[in-house]
Amino acid sequence: MSTIASVGGYEPGYARMLASGELEERVERLYALLASCTVCPRDCRNDRLAGVLASCASGERPVVSAHTPHFGEEPCLSGTRGAGNIFFGNCNLRCVYCQNFQISQDYTVQKTNEVTVERLAEMALELQARGCHNIGFVSPTHFAPQMAKAVLLAARAGLSVPIVYNTNAYDSVEVLRLLEGIVDVYLPDFKYADSEAGALYSKVPDYARHARAALIEMYRQKGARLEMGRDGLLKSGLLVRVLVLPNGVAGVSRSLAWIAETLSPAVAISLMAQYYPIHRAASNEKYRALDRSITAAEWQEALDALEANGFSHGFEQELETSARYYRPDFTDRETPFKDIRHFRAQS
Repeated sequence: MSTIASVGGYEPGYARMLASGELEERVERLYALLASCTVCPRDCRNDRLAGVLASCASGERPVVSAHTPHFGEEPCLSGTRGAGNIFFGNCNLRCVYCQNFQISQDYTVQKTNEVTVERLAEMALELQARGCHNIGFVSPTHFAPQMAKAVLLAARAGLSVPIVYNTNAYDSVEVLRLLEGIVDVYLPDFKYADSEAGALYSKVPDYARHARAALIEMYRQKGARLEMGRDGLLKSGLLVRVLVLPNGVAGVSRSLAWIAETLSPAVAISLMAQYYPIHRAASNEKYRALDRSITAAEWQEALDALEANGFSHGFEQELETSARYYRPDFTDRETPFKDIRHFRAQS
């Protein structure tokens, strides 16, 4: 069975939930988790509603580092007018090679980027008014309740495009269940096949276990089917990103085998070649396994694993150009991305 389905006039799930009153109820339940924060698997238990910071250095107000049309996502998301991406600051991971480290780990600077939830809703509406095909919340995990409330407020004011949840997959299953119907497209990274790598390179315990549980829940909600509009753009579904890291650090072959066996080989995969050493990976002897870009042989091994596990839907980056093009600079809040990523469809 094909994982591609064409839909006509797509109505986002949150629009239906708004009409029934369920959206407001979900937001209330999500916000309750902030009082003793269990929004992500770190389970800090800090009262963020009282202004106490969690381990992600975040309180109640969301931190937004940029909101802009983005043309470097997969073609089914970027389209011709861009994905309407809202980049949250801070992060619940501490990846030593983070290409967005300026906004994910520079907490002093990000304190100045706090906004109200009402302003977050306005950002989504502004991006829709600029013609963006969707609203992509980037690194949303630690601000999932605030994101949901912003969707509620924006929906009341006329938001009507799909919501993309662009996550590192270190997500709470409970939160994902509360987001069912609010999120149209899940776009998770699947970073590591084992938790030892997650502990060393992303500074969190049990990454693989939590990420796998999150992917299982996303798959339960969306299955393997991608719902595409008549415009050729993705309206609903699950698209799993797998970044190839040097020296087999990510365990890509094992991750792909797990997805095929536990979920389905019909799940759409976005295989990414954009890694280059940056942040702490570029200069720290402790992370020397990450101190270079990937080789052609490593990329081919990942491509072979896609084929061996029966994957045929999704996207692949171009090895020759991806690491050079994807180099954002978030000191420019208006256009942090000067170039675009290069993808080609797998099928």
